[in-house]
Amino acid sequence: MNKQESSMLRGSALVYGMVIMFMVSIVMTSIIGFVASQTKYSLQIHAREQAFQIAESGIHFYRWYLAHQTEGRTASQVATFWGSSPYGVGTPYDVEYTDPGGSPIGMYRLIVTPPETGSTTVTVVASGWTYRYPADIRIITVRFRRPSWSEYAVLSNDNIRFGTGTEVYGKIHSNGGIRFDGIAHNIVTSALSDYNDPDHTGNNEFGVHTHSGTTDPLPPAAVPDRPDVFMGGRSFPAVETDFNGVLGDLSYMKGQAQAGAGGSLYFSNTGQGRHIILKTNDTFDIRTVQSFNASTNEIINYSGSWVTYPIPNDGIIYVENNVWVEGTVNGRRVTIVAANLISAARKTMYLGKDIRYTNYDCSDMIGLIGQQHVEVYRQSNDVLRIDASLIAQLGRVGRANYTGPYAIRDTITVYGAIASNQRYGFSWIDMLGNHVSGYRNRNLYYDNNLLYCPPPYFPTGTQYEMDLWKE
Repeated sequence: MNKQESSMLRGSALVYGMVIMFMVSIVMTSIIGFVASQTKYSLQIHAREQAFQIAESGIHFYRWYLAHQTEGRTASQVATFWGSSPYGVGTPYDVEYTDPGGSPIGMYRLIVTPPETGSTTVTVVASGWTYRYPADIRIITVRFRRPSWSEYAVLSNDNIRFGTGTEVYGKIHSNGGIRFDGIAHNIVTSALSDYNDPDHTGNNEFGVHTHSGTTDPLPPAAVPDRPDVFMGGRSFPAVETDFNGVLGDLSYMKGQAQAGAGGSLYFSNTGQGRHIILKTNDTFDIRTVQSFNASTNEIINYSGSWVTYPIPNDGIIYVENNVWVEGTVNGRRVTIVAANLISAARKTMYLGKDIRYTNYDCSDMIGLIGQQHVEVYRQSNDVLRIDASLIAQLGRVGRANYTGPYAIRDTITVYGAIASNQRYGFSWIDMLGNHVSGYRNRNLYYDNNLLYCPPPYFPTGTQYEMDLWKE
């Protein structure tokens, strides 16, 4: 090999080496770039997860805050709380978030929409971010509400019995025992594990039991599955519901009515009460009842003439006396109260003619509250329809054991909800199982709109619960 050939080989090797180095540098640069981008991406993913956890911690904080500020309070006290500029209402509430070592790593911001008048629903929007990536914000929206008493098809503070022919669409709960011989399409719960059913002699039975078809065995036997009766299941013992708290709600309602909140109206204890007829033109007629038959609960005569008022929308009609009510609403949400907080004379809400909605959505809603009873009088419609949520604070929702003409009626349908302190019932049966008074057929349909649109100022549970979560 001559000198020229040797030089050419060395030049080729140099070029080849430079090509290899160039290719290696390209690969290394790509690898380094990929590793760097993956590291950055991982850090961003971590930061996004941190931002989410920070936002969620804001939601947990507000749930704790609501529990400490409102749990166990009356409706009046809760309304006072929301009127006192709580955290996040009107002005965003910002909180710095620290890691377990106490070092600040980010912030959350809470923006709160308080409940509207007559509602219990609160919306909380929590935004969370880290200081390292402040533009990477996670937002969580949560809805809290105090469950209304209108969330049960039937709620009772006493032992209750649902006879053959009763069909209930909605949850049922009692602080006492429940004998159910009809068909329950939703869950049935009792606060008792077992009890002595007063309708017959014998040993204790399950807190929720049936005598339909094959009678349930006695405790401590296993609870049988009875889908033919309890289509939504049964559960006992369950948490008890406090009926005494309704008294504070009645006092608040009276105060709101006297103040005219939302067009609410207050009527005194003149005569024996008021007769109210709801009308679809957004008004109602009202007249003073001079006397009524205490045996049949029917009006005998009046004093004065009929007077017309606008139906308060999202408001209250409060009567410091008994109330007889009937009629139809169209685009109105109203609660009517029959209660006497002046003396010891308890007052009752009387029903007997149809009470109806025009629109079966949240635009039409009626709440009827009797301090003592919600009573169906004797000469009630043979086929009676009641679209409303009913509460008997101290007494019962039902129909007395009338005799004579009009004692036996055909069908009653309640589309709404029932809360009865004492034993509820629209039918009477003798010891032989014969129907002797009341309605032969009882249909209780739960109005699902009541979950989010309870009647205005309706009594609620004692604490806020989360019922919606979304990012």
